[in-house]
Amino acid sequence: MPFAQIYMIEGRTEAQKKAVIEKVTQALHEAVGAPKENVRVWIHDVPKENWGIAGVSAKELGR
Repeated sequence: MPFAQIYMIEGRTEAQKKAVIEKVTQALHEAVGAPKENVRVWIHDVPKENWGIAGVSAKELGR
């Protein structure tokens, strides 16, 4: 059973997350032949203050 974990900075819409889940599921189905029913996708919404870029938080960078 393929299990994908996706880490993204918070702020995506429900529709965007749905699209990620659908496309990652399809990609794993095509790449390894796993039935879609067996694919699991977990999206981690990371708070902007917990995501660092070049020594600065994404929040401080205005991301």
